[in-house]
Amino acid sequence: MGGTEHLTVQREGATLVLTLNRPDAKNALSLPMLVGLYDGWVAADEDDAIRSIVLTGAGGSFCAGMDLKALAGKGMAGQQYRDRLTADPDLHWKAMLRHHRPRKPVIAAVEGHCVAGGTEILQGTDLRVAGESATFGLFEVRHGLFPIGGSTVRLQRQIPRTHALEMLLTGRPYTAHEAAGIGLIGHVVPDGTALAKALEIAEQINACGPLAVEAVKASVYETAEMTETDGLAAELTRGWPVFDTADAKEGARAFAEKRPPVYKRA
Repeated sequence: MGGTEHLTVQREGATLVLTLNRPDAKNALSLPMLVGLYDGWVAADEDDAIRSIVLTGAGGSFCAGMDLKALAGKGMAGQQYRDRLTADPDLHWKAMLRHHRPRKPVIAAVEGHCVAGGTEILQGTDLRVAGESATFGLFEVRHGLFPIGGSTVRLQRQIPRTHALEMLLTGRPYTAHEAAGIGLIGHVVPDGTALAKALEIAEQINACGPLAVEAVKASVYETAEMTETDGLAAELTRGWPVFDTADAKEGARAFAEKRPPVYKRA
């Protein structure tokens, strides 16, 4: 089903599960991981049978950020993938959801470390679940670096600016409950159950009309920075066509007949 040595891919019904798989390095980002991530986002976009995506990490961690040894020029695993990066110099930003937004909802299932580049990838996801011992933070300033994965732009749009600035300027770690308190994540669950909770949410999404789900997600993001008047106009442009689909008619029939709907993306 694709994937690389640092990124595994599997199907759970209509959900594509992408697992960062470099547990010995707390899933620090590597070139094979980035290539696998980007390929996973594209595969989900192109397969109409996939209705949601879950992103998680192996070995009790989500992602500890960029491999600093690689950043210092000491090499990176997976040199055979270098031609992919040469052919598409933007690939790493697409993989990290900085320059790519999947059509399908993306749910993050976080355990353990989700710091630096991990917290930056997190900001590109739509829904977020974390085990209660998970750790978040943007540590870049502590190393004299800049969180260039999008955090100085996105974070203040996702949580109150005072909290965004504190996270960005102190470089301190945040607990899962702190992260939930400032709105960075949506659910805190017992350790080891984040993936199960994410899959539960994914199943709820998968049971809905896929055309409606994709249109709703697109509308939320494209209207985020519009005035209310412009946003409402754009919403109608996105929303009205959904009512003319076979899926919308099936949803109405299923409601009237008190049965689960069978959607066909039509």
